Amino acid sequence: MPSSTSRRTVIKTGAVFMALGLTSCTGIPSPSPSPTSPSTAPAGAQPTETFTFGTASQPLGLDPALSSDVESYRITRQILEGLVGVDQTTGKPTPLLATEWSEENEGRSYTFKLRSGVSFQDGTPFNADAVCANFNRWFAFSAELRRQAPGSSFKSVFKAHSDDAALSIFKSCTALSADTVRIDLTQRFTAFLQALTLPAFAIASPAALTTGTADVLDQTRGGNPVSRFATNPVGTGPFSLAAWDEASVRLVSHKDYWGDRGQISTINFVTYDHPQTRLQALLDGKIDGYDAVTVGNFDQLVKRGMQIVQRDPFSVMYLGINQEIPVLQNQKVRQAIELAIDKETLIRKFFIDNTAKASQFVPPKISGFNNDAPALGHDPVKAKAYLTEAGYTGEELRFYYPLNATRPYLPTPEKIYAEISRQLTAVGFNIKPVPVDWSEGYLQKVQSPGDHGLHLLGWNGAYADADNFVGPLFGEKNGEFGYQDPQVFSKINRARGLPAGKERDEQYHTINAQIAATVPAVPIAFPISALALSDRVSSYPASPVLSEVFTKVQLKP
Repeated sequence: MPSSTSRRTVIKTGAVFMALGLTSCTGIPSPSPSPTSPSTAPAGAQPTETFTFGTASQPLGLDPALSSDVESYRITRQILEGLVGVDQTTGKPTPLLATEWSEENEGRSYTFKLRSGVSFQDGTPFNADAVCANFNRWFAFSAELRRQAPGSSFKSVFKAHSDDAALSIFKSCTALSADTVRIDLTQRFTAFLQALTLPAFAIASPAALTTGTADVLDQTRGGNPVSRFATNPVGTGPFSLAAWDEASVRLVSHKDYWGDRGQISTINFVTYDHPQTRLQALLDGKIDGYDAVTVGNFDQLVKRGMQIVQRDPFSVMYLGINQEIPVLQNQKVRQAIELAIDKETLIRKFFIDNTAKASQFVPPKISGFNNDAPALGHDPVKAKAYLTEAGYTGEELRFYYPLNATRPYLPTPEKIYAEISRQLTAVGFNIKPVPVDWSEGYLQKVQSPGDHGLHLLGWNGAYADADNFVGPLFGEKNGEFGYQDPQVFSKINRARGLPAGKERDEQYHTINAQIAATVPAVPIAFPISALALSDRVSSYPASPVLSEVFTKVQLKP
């Protein structure tokens, strides 16, 4: 493997600007000056370029409120926009469809001034009524809809929907005028503005939601039930959907976009479900770039002198444990799993250099990271002893892992599964492999109640706050872990509302320590993720939170 020194000659480092800002983003920012409005924007040249990007899998659906996988979000970020964007250099919330905002009522109300003169891609106006139509839709998602679409993010952020309104952080949305909207919360939510940067809270055309029966999942894409809207989304973004087939998605520049349209007129997202085929497509000039560079790819790219852009680590890869399986309710058994896993070997073999070992689920750059989170370490002898103490007698554990998938947090799942399975078997576990193709509903299978004992997955942070990591994973009982700790649930809920500062950080330190001590899952790595780009690309807007809009891609003449 080439040394770090030799790698630096080809790795672009200008893509990791956000690192410095990530630790200081939990407070309420003063909105920066609003970007140029449509009426005063200089008339730039029409976009003319075609940009082809290799993806690891097909999107699971293009309604970001219901599909939260990496490839779905990558595409919907180009089509739909939220009230609040992400500053590329600081990571702080920045104006997008809202040009300014104010906080009132001790952090329980936010008033947003909306950008004027903006239309959805179907020609209908963007205004305060459209904003409230979206918030009210998310709030009203039924239990059945949420069961069908586990990629829904509203509950993990706002705690509950309208069918359990007393527990919800979201209270109401009020259109004060055509260009002013107020969102009321039931309690202070310190990361509210950061949360609004999630693609899940992008504003869709209410007319398109209605005509696309957005809450009726009567179509199928990638093994997932989706609505007609999710096959043809309509937002205010710089690109609109032109075509979607089994191998690719094509977007075209929206001619009436309110902002800078950039250089690119057509984006082709082409799926190559194996790392080597993505690499070869880049070398053959078929694509201009791809994400989720693997260790094997990395070395070949270095030898060819190709551009590699690394992102700061902002995700966690973990081994999930499902406590609905009786034998896994025994803490000694879960601790034996942790003791059996040699994280350093996994990282050395399967992750890019400088990937850090994880002992908790909050990355080091986030306020609330606990330097002293308890970790059992790697000790196979002790793992065997714990299994004996627990009375484990070889009960079969079904271990789910995805096929034909490469995620920023999980570069080569089949190889990682094989190594972890070997380590677990060596201490006495009876492992039953359950491979599931990513496109055949892997996410839904492991995030819903079922027979999965163990599974491989990860979490890619979407905004710079500890709540974005522990809240969705461990803020309530879910089908993925079957984890039930009312004390941790309560502490996570309280921490959400604490003002940024020492008390809030200490609360997250405690939460991280409690989660680590009971082992509801085993955090393995904070992976470095990387993109490979052709020489045609002079600049790519790499972002740790994956907020990468292709109007900012710059191509050489």
